[in-house]
This record gives sequence, C-alpha cells and structure tokens, in this order.
Amino acid sequence: MLLKNNIPIRYVFGKIKAEVALVTAYAILVAVMYLNFHFTRISIPIAVPTMLGTILSLLLAFRSNQAYDRWWEARTLWGAIVNDSRSLTRQILNFVDTPYTSVEALYFKERFVKRQIAWCYSLGQSLRKLPPLQEADKFMTKEQLAFLQEYTNKPVGLLELHGEDLRFAYKEGWINKYQQVEIDRTLTRLCNAMGGCERIKNTVFPATYSLYTHLALVLFILMLPFGVIDVFGVMMVPLVVAIASSFLLIEKMAIHLQDPFENKPTDTPMSSIAQTIDRDLRQMLREYKEPEVVAKPPQKVTFFVL
Repeated sequence: MLLKNNIPIRYVFGKIKAEVALVTAYAILVAVMYLNFHFTRISIPIAVPTMLGTILSLLLAFRSNQAYDRWWEARTLWGAIVNDSRSLTRQILNFVDTPYTSVEALYFKERFVKRQIAWCYSLGQSLRKLPPLQEADKFMTKEQLAFLQEYTNKPVGLLELHGEDLRFAYKEGWINKYQQVEIDRTLTRLCNAMGGCERIKNTVFPATYSLYTHLALVLFILMLPFGVIDVFGVMMVPLVVAIASSFLLIEKMAIHLQDPFENKPTDTPMSSIAQTIDRDLRQMLREYKEPEVVAKPPQKVTFFVL
C-alpha cells in the first residue's frame, strides 16, 4: 500500500481510461448528429437525467460507505493485532520465570517472540494470496518450518506452536495456571482477529448490488448528453466527460476499498504494520538496532579573491 505518498494522477485516471474514451466518443457522436444532421428531436428535458443522477448518487454513497466500513474494520483488526502482539510479548518476557535464569528459558522466550513476528508477516502474506512464509521463515527454526508443512493455513499452524510452547512452559513450572490463562486469552484474541480478516477476505460484496449500480450508471451516462445538448451545444462533450469521470471514479474507489487485502495501493498496510510489530518486539528482546545513517561529507567551499 502507498501509505502517505500521493497517488499519481496517472494511476487514478488509468483505472477509467477505457470508460472515459468510450464516453468521449459517444458524446462526440451525439454532438455531431445534433449539429450537422439537425437531429433536434434527440434532446430530452434536463430533469430526466437529473432525477436519475440523484438516485445514482444515493446508490454510490451507500456503496462507498459500505466499502469504507469493510476497509476500516480490516484496519481496526490489524490495530488489535499490534496491541495483542505487544501484550503477548510482555507476558512471555515477564511471566516466564525460573529460580535461576536458564539458557533454555531464555531460548524459549526468544523462540516464542520471534514466532509471533513470523505470524504477523505470514498472516499478511496469506491474506494477499502470496507465499505465506516469504518474510516469516527467517524468524523460525527448521523444526518449526517442517511442522508447518502439514498446514494449509500457516498462521493457524503458528498459533498451534504457540499453544504447545505455552503448555510446555506450564508443565516445566515456568508459569502458573493463572498466567497460562492470561496468555491463552491473548492468543484467543489474536485468533479472533485473524478470523475477522479472513471473513472480510472471503466474503464477496453482493454482486447483484454492484451490477444494478453499474447499470444505473451506464443508463445515466447514456441519457446525459441528450439532456444538456440544447443548453451547452458542442461544449456538452467536456461537460459530459467530466461528470461521467466523477461518477466512474467514485464507483472505482468503492470497488477498491471493498477488498482491503488485495495488495493494491488502497488496501490495509499490513506489511508496514508487520514491520512495526517486528521492530517493537525485537526491541523488547533487546535485539533491534536502528539502521545507521551515513553522514554526508561536508561540501568544500571555494572562495575567490578579486
């Protein structure tokens, strides 16, 4: 996703260039028929496309709101994943305790936290239908990667490994039953967030509603030139193109927002969020270092004496 960067105008209008070309050709054809062949009876009252445009505006507004609600829910779920990942790491680092700090316990904490980082990367990749372990494999051992081969849904397998490690820590006496319950609640919230993301991903926006809205838009564009040609004449062409482009862009915006996990510039910034979780969790492990900024050498200034 393009985060705070401005989306190029070429990208925006590139999504509707074919439709705009057809609308332009259609408007020019109507203008030529009206001016050169004197088909004066092809005009209609402006109130007709006005009424249809009002109805279409309501339909597009409703669809845009529903699409934005899906996008915002996806962003809210990933915000919860950030918080729960931090909480899980804090619980593991503070709850797991031994009389003497053993190497095995330290390794357990590191393995658990890095697996949570891997889970965040894997979930984002899975939702985008990309290789799920592309960014996550560097945080896991060979044994864990072998274990995940049995799972189609890799994030589910990672949560299963979390549960097994949690049971192991309880049996070893590193945590008590109350701490085990609290950590398990955090894992449950992570699982619920993952299920919410998968629900949005796998629930298709109603096709009939999209079809009816698009047909209403096409009918409005077909009628618009006949309603304004008496008033604007040949200047009807740029007016029709401008109005049609506005409605087409709104429709495209709704289409893009309704699928927040499609690896588009308008989707949920899962990669950026996973990188933030990666940084925070590794800082809690005291492993993260900020990248060094290479200082630029000072420029030489030459003075000329006249």
